[in-house]
Amino acid sequence: MVSQSRVCAVSYLNTAPLVWGFTHGPQRGLYDLRFEVPAVCADALREGDADVGLVPVIELANQPDLLVLPGVSIAARERVRSVLLFSRKPMEAIESFAADTSSRTSVALTQILMARNYGIRPRVYPYAPRLDEMLQLADAGLIIGDPALRLDSSQADWKGQPIFVYDLGNEWWKLTGLPMVFAVWAVKNLSVTSTMPQIFQDSASYGCERIDEIVDFESPRRKLDAGLVRRYLTENTKFELGSQERRSLMKFLTEASDLGLVDWRSEITYIDEPAVAEME
Repeated sequence: MVSQSRVCAVSYLNTAPLVWGFTHGPQRGLYDLRFEVPAVCADALREGDADVGLVPVIELANQPDLLVLPGVSIAARERVRSVLLFSRKPMEAIESFAADTSSRTSVALTQILMARNYGIRPRVYPYAPRLDEMLQLADAGLIIGDPALRLDSSQADWKGQPIFVYDLGNEWWKLTGLPMVFAVWAVKNLSVTSTMPQIFQDSASYGCERIDEIVDFESPRRKLDAGLVRRYLTENTKFELGSQERRSLMKFLTEASDLGLVDWRSEITYIDEPAVAEME
């Protein structure tokens, strides 16, 4: 039964509209829902601890047997606001960066941008998302999700030194002219997916139509300014998985493969269904 399927969703704010139907709407109770950081969701799907996962898109190469649910993603056109690289040097001079251990796609994205734009391959140090410590360890610190939202994206200095802040969604847009896709719903077992695509799209549509409710609920819970939450969910984050997003996914995985970050030799497999309208 559908009610037995285990769903691992990302715990960050940007997931709230996607799961609002599951947590507050007509899809409530259909699945056994849990929340984790992106890397843990990916591991849960790999290890069989979840039937459906909201996974970082790099996992489509790391787990080539994944099937993608169509129509829904976490993406950004231009600035994403929640994937930020803080650096004591301009990007072209970075020799090392500390990377949020919750992230996988964003680490690969940083490496792609540095290699493509400047021909550099800095060292990467996995680290907890604590900016001061990151910038003591390395030239730059990569922070994603809610921890990034709590930082000032217009910050101009760090301990009296100039600091550079790069929004990596915007950097990908400038490089490719495509939206950056950060996460998709994916499954491994086709036998549990017969009704899933429409259900997951319905939950996302329900949430995207109720942003005011989400802002009122999530702002105090996450201790984030309501204005920031609203702008983030309406201006920075996009939730569709249309033709441009699919093109971007292929380009991202091809770029990652060309750099040797993943072993990518196949197409992305989407669960077949009739075309659906993109969400605003």
